[in-house]
Amino acid sequence: MPVQLDTPSANDLLPIAGVRIGVAEAGIRKAHRKDLTVFLLDEGCAVGAVFTQNRYAAAPVQVCREHLAAGQGVRALVINTGNANAGTGEPGLANARQTCTALALSLGVRHEQVLPFSTGVIMEPLPLDRLLAGLPAALTDAAQPQNDSGAQWLMAAQGIMTTDTLPKARSQRMVIDGHAVHATGIAKGAGMIRPNMATMLGFLATDAAVAPALMNELARRLADASFNRVTVDGDTSTNDSFVVVATGQAGHAPITDLNSPAGVALLDGLTQVARFLAHAIVRDGEGATKFITVQVEGGRTAAECLLAAYAVAHSPLVKTAFFASDPNLGRILAAVGYAGIHDLDVSGIELHLGDVHVVTHGGRHPDYREEDGQRVMKQAEILVRIGLGRGAATETVWTCDFSHDYVTINADYRS
Repeated sequence: MPVQLDTPSANDLLPIAGVRIGVAEAGIRKAHRKDLTVFLLDEGCAVGAVFTQNRYAAAPVQVCREHLAAGQGVRALVINTGNANAGTGEPGLANARQTCTALALSLGVRHEQVLPFSTGVIMEPLPLDRLLAGLPAALTDAAQPQNDSGAQWLMAAQGIMTTDTLPKARSQRMVIDGHAVHATGIAKGAGMIRPNMATMLGFLATDAAVAPALMNELARRLADASFNRVTVDGDTSTNDSFVVVATGQAGHAPITDLNSPAGVALLDGLTQVARFLAHAIVRDGEGATKFITVQVEGGRTAAECLLAAYAVAHSPLVKTAFFASDPNLGRILAAVGYAGIHDLDVSGIELHLGDVHVVTHGGRHPDYREEDGQRVMKQAEILVRIGLGRGAATETVWTCDFSHDYVTINADYRS
């Protein structure tokens, strides 16, 4: 079960003017499940995106980059689950491009104006015939009146799931220059999660007006505050993608500076959505029973804080100890020690587990009792606070524990 995470309600999700969504069953991997989703964008929408840094980037990621570089504007997104179209060579690229061409022809737009996304099993050929056959049903669904409600966003969140146990979606209201502004986002991911950007897909739309030249910076800032600060198992996927759409229909003047009052208001609102979705991925981590915040303070730079935080968050020994509620907390110190901070003076290390002071000046705190550590480790949400004693930088990473179910889910993933 996800860690303190509920299925979103369609009543809590806001439609976004300028975005229509269609979802269909194409039978790409399993029968009788929604596995094909299209987002149709009104002309004039501004789009930004960030993608995986894995050098083995999937075919759809490569095609997305090509199409965004063409600068023709984006009019549609097409997303399939059940097959990643990764590790598929030139045939995979051809399939991704043909998907875009087919949808573009149906919409009367250029093929470069369609962005494809896939998630699922790697190194299996994409069943293009089934995907193309499912497009008309997705387009018909996009034309239905329910696109005026949050129901389609919820259906889309369900349609992009793989090993997720529940859909992940969130909406937010803001006020910019006196105008009501809305944002809604969905994401999928539960395993193979370590964004740099992780297998994660995220789609966030707002009716705010944003200068197109700012959109990639906006996507990067949002990712760095959310998806690039979570990890389930340390594996960076081949397909990771995060897309931000601004439809410009809220009525305010276009935002041309993200550091302006309007830009800051937009960033604050969208960050709340993106961070909720990122946390939801961790809370729904494969087999997860605990949500863990790793906060590293007192670094000389943000980069070294992240080295220490990710070393702890990725450690199988640390993660399995949390699953067992075993306060074998020397594993945390060991992870900080091998994190790669080469001139680290361990005599300055402090460690708190929740409200318990475990380590001071690099050694066991004289008042620390193991039963206090175990009390915290039994909680569903846990804060690990590490002080490096080197400076003023602070960074936070969110992760989960490793349970028996993580191995079972991944051993049986293709069956």
